[in-house]
Amino acid sequence: MNKFVIFAFNGELMCFLHVLLNALDMDSKGMESKIVIEGQAVKLVQEMEEGRNPLYLKAREKGIIAGICKACSAKLGVLEYNQNVGLPMLDDMSGHPSMAAFIAQGYQIITL
Repeated sequence: MNKFVIFAFNGELMCFLHVLLNALDMDSKGMESKIVIEGQAVKLVQEMEEGRNPLYLKAREKGIIAGICKACSAKLGVLEYNQNVGLPMLDDMSGHPSMAAFIAQGYQIITL
């Protein structure tokens, strides 16, 4: 089975929607896909939650969103909000999500 994790760094809504579309598409084709929300993208969580974005909600429901970067959330002023949405806060590499941890689990890394 192919396993992919998309590290979404870009904070532009349109770019993040394409991350969601691709992860959901891979999932629908039998590939294991995950999304890590990193960098500027951590600021989009509130917009996706409060706007009830259907792609985001579908990815959440399917368990595709692996988590949110804790360090970037703190740096960008959204830590408290992001901690309260119920997604894991990832911080296993100096406060950031570790790509090596995903690679060790057999995932191929995609960054956007």
